[in-house]
Amino acid sequence: MSAHTCGIDEAGRGPLAGPVFAACVVLDPVRPILGLADSKQLSPSRREQLAELIRERALAWCVASASVAEIDERNILQATLLAMRRAFEGLTLRPAHALVDGNQDPRLGVPTRTIVKGDQHEPCISAASILAKTARDAEMMRLHATLPDYRFDLHKGYPTALHLNLLRTYGASVHHRVSFAPVRALQPAAGA
Repeated sequence: MSAHTCGIDEAGRGPLAGPVFAACVVLDPVRPILGLADSKQLSPSRREQLAELIRERALAWCVASASVAEIDERNILQATLLAMRRAFEGLTLRPAHALVDGNQDPRLGVPTRTIVKGDQHEPCISAASILAKTARDAEMMRLHATLPDYRFDLHKGYPTALHLNLLRTYGASVHHRVSFAPVRALQPAAGA
């Protein structure tokens, strides 16, 4: 039986556009990675450097997502838990335990401990936070290349003043979460 513990975290619950991502990481105690921290406290370049080290040195890792359609259909919490389950199930080894950032148990079928601000205290959750954030940022850059008017490269889908202004100017794109109030408010009324 595996004695490994995995860390799980998500990126992209708050934005108005793009998928929500989750990552699951089993760190190798023999190959520690210095500088792991909550991805939000790291510069983008430092996140990328650490993401590369995590992918190289972790015993196992997986990044998964839930689509905008799944977010709108299920709600953001259920879509996030779905992405977490997908990341866990995508691992090449089966951990005995899971540490999950936040207070919601994604029901993985192994003993799980939820930890609020876990990405600041548990290196395996910090590693998952970094992989989820860098993967989501890369996806938002890809979406920017297809729809440059929305400037996803600058705000990554978060509800910044710039993003809200662009939403008012151009309306919602297929990448926007219409179940989120600021996007829904810009939709034409039914029958209009």
